[in-house]
Amino acid sequence: MVASTVTGSSLYERRVVERVHRYQWPGIQLNLWILVMLAASCLIIGVFASFIDIQQQLLLPIPWYFPYYITVASLVVLFIGLLLWLVYQRRLLPAIVMIGAFILFILWFVGLVVVSIQLWGPDGSVSSNCNLAVFNRNPTGQSLDTLAWLQQRSICE
Repeated sequence: MVASTVTGSSLYERRVVERVHRYQWPGIQLNLWILVMLAASCLIIGVFASFIDIQQQLLLPIPWYFPYYITVASLVVLFIGLLLWLVYQRRLLPAIVMIGAFILFILWFVGLVVVSIQLWGPDGSVSSNCNLAVFNRNPTGQSLDTLAWLQQRSICE
């Protein structure tokens, strides 16, 4: 503190000390987790984009869970981008990883349940459609009908 006897004023200088806790993450585990999540997300985006393309080619309506899964996988890619930025800044907190991964896991699990119900559920599932359209028929001869049936049977088995 510096005081002046002539003016009667005081000069104060306040220093603010900011402490940021930095975490040292295990490199191999974090990199492996990020790699697996990126690969799975990109695979989901590609597969469901292909499904949407096939639905459009067949002039069929696009089920709501196709764009839903693409959106969830895109959110995972953005989340991993955020994690990488935070790692680079050395500001990645465990709470961010745990809460974000939990929310994205729940979103992924909802999509998994819906797709599973559509594939193997009781009403209009792929399994029941295969039983009706493929396994109840037995075409023979050299025709497009037989070739299409063989292709459908290999898909349904």
